[in-house]
Amino acid sequence: MKSFEFVTAAQIVFGVGKRAQLSQLLRGYRAERVFCVNGGSMERAQPIFDLIAEAGAHYQAFPVRREPDLELIRDGASRVRAFRPDCIVAVGGGSVIDAAKAFAALEANDGDLLDYLEIIGSGKPLENPVRIPVVALPTTAGTGSEVTRNSVIASSEHRLKVSLRSSSMLPAVALIDPELTVSAPATVTAYSGMDALVQLIEPYVSVAATPFTDGLCLHALSLGAPALRRIPDAPEDLDLRSAMSYASLIGGIALTNAKLGAVHGFAGVLGGMYDAPHGALCARLLPPVIDANVKALRQRQMEGEALSRYDAAARAALGSADAAADDLLAWAWEMNRLLNIPPLRTFGIEEGHLDEIAEKSARSSSMKGNPIGLTQEELIGALRQAL
Repeated sequence: MKSFEFVTAAQIVFGVGKRAQLSQLLRGYRAERVFCVNGGSMERAQPIFDLIAEAGAHYQAFPVRREPDLELIRDGASRVRAFRPDCIVAVGGGSVIDAAKAFAALEANDGDLLDYLEIIGSGKPLENPVRIPVVALPTTAGTGSEVTRNSVIASSEHRLKVSLRSSSMLPAVALIDPELTVSAPATVTAYSGMDALVQLIEPYVSVAATPFTDGLCLHALSLGAPALRRIPDAPEDLDLRSAMSYASLIGGIALTNAKLGAVHGFAGVLGGMYDAPHGALCARLLPPVIDANVKALRQRQMEGEALSRYDAAARAALGSADAAADDLLAWAWEMNRLLNIPPLRTFGIEEGHLDEIAEKSARSSSMKGNPIGLTQEELIGALRQAL
């Protein structure tokens, strides 16, 4: 059996209505001061503020209204140091939770953010572990940030998204209440939902796939894929929302322990270069990447295990014992059509940009998990399909 290591949040609490346990958790931490990182809507976050107050804690709110960038992370970390909280609560999507994790990491470490960032910075490991516990309550089902050990941060100067990464950045508690996702706009549900499914497929076919994450990925994919198809017609169905929240949770666990692949290799680069939602990029790139990988595997690694993994992913996603890799490709395109996923050209991405995008993507950390190395021509071909 293949060797592996496994890490995740110290505690996972999952279920409809479970957000009510926040007060109890805060009392357990003896939290008198709570720094609450939330999305742009203070009204939507008010029930969480009320739970913090119910625990007898004083709180300071920090709204995150854009994807985390260098300026926002520096500002938030400075405010955390000044407020000196006993706990950080993050309620929002992946950007909010990523920001909160970065604030906690920088609070415990001297120096500038760039000292610790990959690619554009020095990439130094964090010297000190996070000392303020982070409780993460996701309001979207997509990134799985509540159980990942990195924060994705944009640099407009470098036109890149890069990671601040450390095992100590895993939240102390992932408090997942699917009911919190019901109010998400339909486009957010679609884009984030496809990101969740990609984060089940890529770790499963990854070169770093593990026996531990394999079963988790296939089971969650078998629940999430049909749920995402049905949510547009039943957006308040808590069984469907629960299936997607679970898929997102397992996707976060899987990518943390088994890496990603070319979809995220492209999406990270494109997200830094263009104003485009991460989930929409992942959704649009999934079919061309499946196509490129399967063709490359058939040409260069026909006898390897990776092709059979695409077949297994197809069976899970489609719920059919007869499904194979080509059916997974057709399913991915159909999901794009069903959820109205826009083509890449919608975001200003043009044919003349593809060489640069492919070159940058080939160097991304996510690309290291792809089941087979793709040539520059194959990368450009996948991008061209997604235009």
